[in-house]
Amino acid sequence: MGMAVDGLISGLDTTSLINSLMQAEAIPQTLLKNKVSDSTTYISAMQALNTKIAALADLATTTSKPAGVDLHTATSSSTSVVATATTGATDGTLDFTVDKLAQAQVTVSAPLTQWPDQPPVLTFVAADGTTTQVTAASSSLADVAAAINKAGVGVSATRVSAGLDPSTGQQQYRLQLSSTTTGAAGSFTAYRGTPAQVTAGTATDLLSEPGAAQVRAAQDAQVTLWAGTGAAQTVTSSTNTFADLLPGVSLTVSAASSAPVTLTVARSDSAISDVANSLVSGLNDIFTYINQKNAVTTSTDTAGGTVVSSGPFTGDSTVRDATQKLASAVSTPINGLSPSTYGISMTSDGQITFDKDKFAAALAADPEKAKAALQTVASRVADAANVVSDKYDGTITSKIAGEQSTVKGLNNQITDWDTRLADRRSTLEKTYANLEVQLQQLQSQSSWLTGQLAGLSTSSS
Repeated sequence: MGMAVDGLISGLDTTSLINSLMQAEAIPQTLLKNKVSDSTTYISAMQALNTKIAALADLATTTSKPAGVDLHTATSSSTSVVATATTGATDGTLDFTVDKLAQAQVTVSAPLTQWPDQPPVLTFVAADGTTTQVTAASSSLADVAAAINKAGVGVSATRVSAGLDPSTGQQQYRLQLSSTTTGAAGSFTAYRGTPAQVTAGTATDLLSEPGAAQVRAAQDAQVTLWAGTGAAQTVTSSTNTFADLLPGVSLTVSAASSAPVTLTVARSDSAISDVANSLVSGLNDIFTYINQKNAVTTSTDTAGGTVVSSGPFTGDSTVRDATQKLASAVSTPINGLSPSTYGISMTSDGQITFDKDKFAAALAADPEKAKAALQTVASRVADAANVVSDKYDGTITSKIAGEQSTVKGLNNQITDWDTRLADRRSTLEKTYANLEVQLQQLQSQSSWLTGQLAGLSTSSS
């Protein structure tokens, strides 16, 4: 904390004087702070650019692979069948009928006021013959249901109200048991008794008790290919989704029907065109951002003068090199043909245009050649983008790391200046405080001398 040294004797505003002197002393530190501010702005802009280029590298890498442009659509003739084409799909058609939907088993017990055994012991036998014993804490049906749910036997239990016992008037409940997965593999049998009793044949099957019932049997979904012909073939799935009827095509059925369904798989020119357009859009986003950060702006200062400010990328060789690499990747001829043959062109202002109609025409004329051209451009762009944005040794990545190191050094210097300036202020405050003391002493001496001289004059008279 500074000393209060405003001139009591000198009348000087020493606080303002010291502050003015300190402003001059702090000029080197202010310059360092301005440099840190400029560098921080530059680093932020470069990091944003690096993120954009890295995203482009990922997109271009995906596009350069066969699966990136081997795109198809799958459609069905029925609204109850949803088809989706994925990697590896090929053109073709397939006829089938949907015979059954997959479903989980649901079984309900007879109406009960409480479990008839104490302690309640149940054994579940899965479709593969696996047996699991469940023991409940009490004969309460709520406790029995909780024990089943906790046991992890692939069966969920719910206590459902079943009215009043006609003899006693007590509230009755049914225990609803449902397999947790669909398909025949989720079927189960529930017994009252231990696994040993089940093996011995002395356990009671819950379904054998009066009032118990199987509401729904576990079953797989089933379709029949080429139904009604000598080649008819059934295919099952534990869910309502079939992933292997055709390579790269997934089917999800929602209703059974004897009416035939036709599945059609065809190359998706629109999807391939969208991929090309996404690549061009990614490049344009980068070029537009670079142009914005390269722009020189003018403003007016408080005195009315014109101030010219350069952008963070103005004159930056690293950014210029990145721009040239990406531009070259997208504009270099492909097997002697300009990319514009496939609708990809570079304008005079450095932007890339994509002509969907031209690309569609090239794709229709020679699909494999057009897709190969797109893959070539994508591969070049991916290589250029990776050189620039690689997280270990990309040119922009390295530039950012170097600038961050510089900022760290500048901040250390600024911290050193804080100490130096604090010492300098302390010195100035002490100097001016001592000045006030000296002036006070001189003033006291002056007053004494004046008094002495006045005394001598009186004596002489």
